[in-house]
Amino acid sequence: MLQRSPLADMQRWHQSERRKPLVLRGARQVGKTTLVRMFCDQKEIDLVEINLEFEMELRESFKQMDPAQILRDIELVKGIRVNPSSVLFIDEIQIVPEAMQALRYFYEKMPQLAVVAAGSMLEFTLATTEFSMP
Repeated sequence: MLQRSPLADMQRWHQSERRKPLVLRGARQVGKTTLVRMFCDQKEIDLVEINLEFEMELRESFKQMDPAQILRDIELVKGIRVNPSSVLFIDEIQIVPEAMQALRYFYEKMPQLAVVAAGSMLEFTLATTEFSMP
C-alpha cells in the first residue's frame, strides 16, 4: 500500500505537545473518515467514533460545552470507556454547530485527549452560524 502523506501529517499532529483538535474539511466521500480509521488502526490507537448525523442521542451533550460530561455521555450511550490515549473522532460535526465550539473546551480542559472532527457540509455551517471557529 502506498503511504499517503495525510497519514504522516496526522502522525505529526498526534505527537505534538500542544496538540489542538484537528478539523478535517472536505466534500462527501473523499476519505476523511477512512483516513482517521486507517491512522488509528496503523498506530494501534483506540478510536472512539461518534457520528452526529446518526447518533442523535449525543447531540444535546455537545451543547453543554463540558468535555467531561460529553465523555461520560459517550461512554454511557456507547457502552465503552474513553481512555486519555484514545482518539475521539466526531464525524459530521456540522449537524451540531455548538460541537465546533466545544472543541475549544476539549483543548483547554482535556489537552491529553486527541480530538478529530470532520464534516462534509462544514463550510456551509461555518458561513451561516453566529460564532467564530476556534
